[in-house]
Amino acid sequence: MQALIDQIETLIHRDVGRGMNAVFQATQGGLWRATSALAATTVPKIGLITGFFVPSADPPAAETDGPAGAALMALAFTRSGLSCRLATDTICQSACREALNAAGADDVPIDAVAPSGTVDALIELWRQTGIDWVIAIERCGPAADGRMRNMRGVDISAYAAPLDRLFSAGPWRTIAIGDGGNEVGMGSLPIVQYVPSGATIGCVVPADFLIATGVSHWGAYAMLAALAVLRPDWSVAMRDGLDPTVDQAVIEAMVRNGPAVDGVSLRREATVDALPMADHQAVRQAVYQIAAR
Repeated sequence: MQALIDQIETLIHRDVGRGMNAVFQATQGGLWRATSALAATTVPKIGLITGFFVPSADPPAAETDGPAGAALMALAFTRSGLSCRLATDTICQSACREALNAAGADDVPIDAVAPSGTVDALIELWRQTGIDWVIAIERCGPAADGRMRNMRGVDISAYAAPLDRLFSAGPWRTIAIGDGGNEVGMGSLPIVQYVPSGATIGCVVPADFLIATGVSHWGAYAMLAALAVLRPDWSVAMRDGLDPTVDQAVIEAMVRNGPAVDGVSLRREATVDALPMADHQAVRQAVYQIAAR
């Protein structure tokens, strides 16, 4: 099983121009470590954290990368009979809701926090509801100076709730999926040494398990495929989350109704990180074929 999951990880370790090859090398085996630990929990209760607001886009909105992958995971987890909820910013809430609804995970609750808000009450809620695993996907996190920045080095702290505190508050175990160095979880590495502009954008918040990928959306594909391999009782549901029609519908609904934008092109279009969905579907299909073995 580990050999299959390592093959899946190889598919998502493809740099798309961010200089991530050193990070891929440093995190090799991260997919196996994360998913095998999660799969060892009989009935995990899962919290998802996502949302990356793009104030310079037209219109200013949440980016497609992150909420879309979270929605695919939410669909698979709930169809496996697992409890799941999602935390995001109030200004990313509508895009996340559209993603969940389009995925068929409309009963997954969203816990939205204002950029100027606090997470103390939400931490207590997640503890009371028994959350024991938290997965952050494409979630901005603070650099060494406490400020959150996008890949361009622009300070977006005014648009981001302090959900990194929720991620780190425990007693849950944590998995982080990121593709650039400025996401929650990248503090597991001395990121300043690994990515361009790491000293400026590098997030200092670590995770118990870090999954690095060329595009964070691919990390969701990889998680689902790996869990399909590891947990036969979840396999059908995990493969449901890899349905290409669902994937496409999620992106289109986010852009149309969220609204949501591409975080790289800064436009309201059904793409992720300036790559057309055909490119993402090629990765998804390759990952799915390994899981289907």
